[in-house]
Amino acid sequence: MRAASYDQYGGPEVLSVGEFPDPPVGPDTILVRAKATSVNPVDWKVREGYLQGAYPHHLPIVPGWDVAGVVEAVGPAVTTGLEVGDEVWGYVRRDDVKFGTAAELVPAPERTVARKPASLSLEEAAAVPLAGLTAWQALTEALQVTAGDRVLVHAASGGVGQLAVQIAVALGAEVIGTASPGNHDLVRSLGATTVLDHGAGPVSEQLADHGGPVDAVLDLIGGEALADAPAQVRDSSRIASIIEADTVLEQGGHYVFVRPDRSHLDELGRLFDDGKLTVTIARTFELDDIADAHRLSEDGHPGGKIVVRI
Repeated sequence: MRAASYDQYGGPEVLSVGEFPDPPVGPDTILVRAKATSVNPVDWKVREGYLQGAYPHHLPIVPGWDVAGVVEAVGPAVTTGLEVGDEVWGYVRRDDVKFGTAAELVPAPERTVARKPASLSLEEAAAVPLAGLTAWQALTEALQVTAGDRVLVHAASGGVGQLAVQIAVALGAEVIGTASPGNHDLVRSLGATTVLDHGAGPVSEQLADHGGPVDAVLDLIGGEALADAPAQVRDSSRIASIIEADTVLEQGGHYVFVRPDRSHLDELGRLFDDGKLTVTIARTFELDDIADAHRLSEDGHPGGKIVVRI
């Protein structure tokens, strides 16, 4: 099979595409013939070597965490009901870093994949799992958002932020987003009633003109926005961050580290099929051009998700 990989840490230039042996199908594994993956900021952070303290790493590494494709084979202990030929999507994270999703064949533990929502193309589906699960788990588990809550989403125009705004609206919340001025219309189009400029001074002060402190804060940016979060919310236990674990825990809030969850993928799929969620693809690359996809992600602010066709 063809796959992207790197055998040393460094910039995008360490990536190459070549032939690998086909992976085995473990007893509780679903082998996916991948049609697309996506590039998330975590991909280039792993490639640069920044996450070596979080997981065992085994070079060479095939990058990628998101996948959408077709079931090629099913291990004998799999209980999900998936069959050869089914279209699936997933966030394929294991307990170590080696076999990613930028490959023609992806061995996926059964907990990591689910049936793809019918309303999404394979390329659209590949853009969702990591970002969508991050937003879903932060809003429904850490923040326990319910109908009537006022929810502040920082960096609402980013890949996770766009989905978080829509999910919060689908949960019945009123959403206030923060974004640069050029993205305010986009965030409003996703359902936010108010959009604040995160570069125009403390958000807590800006909120004074928009109903005061909110019920829940989802921080996707860290730094000054997170430092100001206790003044943005009525109860600091309803702050969640995916950026700075120590800071948010000291505030009494929650650090969110996304995990694979098949049932959560199903929940997201229903929202897509019901027309309550959309995903924005900024650009699509071919597998041979995955280094350019990494460069675009690392440059920041692509305007949507970055997809790689396999």
